[in-house]
Amino acid sequence: MSRALIVVDVQPTFCEGGSLPVEGGNAVAERIAAFARTHRGAYDLVATTQDWHIDPGSHFSDTPDFVDTWPPHGVAGTAEAELHPALAGLDTDVAVKKGMYAAAYSGFEGTTADGSTLQRALEAAGVTDVDVVGLAESHCVAQTALDAQEAGFTTRVLTDLTEPVSEELGAAARVRMTQAGVVLADSGEVDPD
Repeated sequence: MSRALIVVDVQPTFCEGGSLPVEGGNAVAERIAAFARTHRGAYDLVATTQDWHIDPGSHFSDTPDFVDTWPPHGVAGTAEAELHPALAGLDTDVAVKKGMYAAAYSGFEGTTADGSTLQRALEAAGVTDVDVVGLAESHCVAQTALDAQEAGFTTRVLTDLTEPVSEELGAAARVRMTQAGVVLADSGEVDPD
């Protein structure tokens, strides 16, 4: 078994003070950073994803419905689109950027700097199991986890290392993930290296 940690969209744009904040986002960033420091040896690969919007078309709206359209966020090249400062010491192996020219919720929709996909990077490293953390549980974390499971990876979401947009949307996402076979676990259940 080879395990990867996928850190989804932990960017200032999705934290308090950002353009599309998730309540508790900054605290999640700090918890993920602490977890990664103490558990890095348990992972054969660490991947990050980032919303990196250049011209995502109708994904951005001046009158967003917060379902299919959103206020501008994760704008490529801005400080808000960079990884959260708490992750500065994260030992990342694979960095994926997504949503450049269209909406993209899953890290599996993005590409690395050399044009590879997250799935190809995981497969090339022999990864069989993934732990997914980040923002927001109800959207990009859930979709990344669902796509990982569908791609054949044994997938676990560490629920204390993510936050939903709202509790209702988080609950619905947890049902969808569980029904698809994604395991929901607390990071305290993860064996340290």
